[in-house]
Amino acid sequence: MRVRTGRFRLYAAVALGGFRRYATYRIATAAGVFTNTVFGLILAYTYVALWDERPGLGGYDQAQAVTFVWLGQALLTVMALMGGGVEGELIERIRTGDIAVDLYRPADLQAWWLASDLGRALFQLLGRGVVPMMIGAVVFDLALPADPLRWLAFLLAVVLGALVSFALRFLVALSAFWLMDGAGSSQVAMLAGTFFSGMLLPLNVFPGALGELARALPWSALLQVPADVFLGRSAGLGLLRTYAFQLGWAAALLTAGRLLQAAATRRVVVQGG
Repeated sequence: MRVRTGRFRLYAAVALGGFRRYATYRIATAAGVFTNTVFGLILAYTYVALWDERPGLGGYDQAQAVTFVWLGQALLTVMALMGGGVEGELIERIRTGDIAVDLYRPADLQAWWLASDLGRALFQLLGRGVVPMMIGAVVFDLALPADPLRWLAFLLAVVLGALVSFALRFLVALSAFWLMDGAGSSQVAMLAGTFFSGMLLPLNVFPGALGELARALPWSALLQVPADVFLGRSAGLGLLRTYAFQLGWAAALLTAGRLLQAAATRRVVVQGG
């Protein structure tokens, strides 16, 4: 029990360190808020025009569609959909060989970086997510939940989405053990995340088999799923299925990450020996 408590304190400290680290970049945060707001305005007016021509597209009314835009801007950096998570630093440590030190530490590599990334995600939610959403609510008539429980359900979906996001990016980072440079895999993952998360368009708009595939892939857990919870499209048993979908992908991807981490550790040990 004492060992578990000590490890919990360790990873809590790592998460707090991740939060504080990003909190120091105040000018960058302000610039990010400005950028998210500007792109949010551009996308929102584009959605207004599109939904004027195609009312009810994807099962959303215009207020829900515009709300989806601002949710995307709020969660963009939380889920590191365009990069900017801990994976960049992890790839660099693998490239330089510094990762060998991390693997020999009395702490789990995956848990360490997960804690750091969750700290980063929390700061990005508060630092770069809240303000653009508030500005969007002032300029547009957003479909904001009146029920506090739906806000809590949404926050839980965001946490689970952040787990899936980290698990995906952790796998991408570990690929650098074999590719020697994670830039290519990072670019592919970023493009897949942007397209299949709903960042470009809600996945409900995608036609036929493409839409079914997009909604079944793990990237949908990053934006589309939390947005559906926020907009009330997932409720009751549907909400439980939503959480099960996110938890299932998180468990599968984190397990894959642990297996890849074990293989990478053996590779480092063999090369070091």
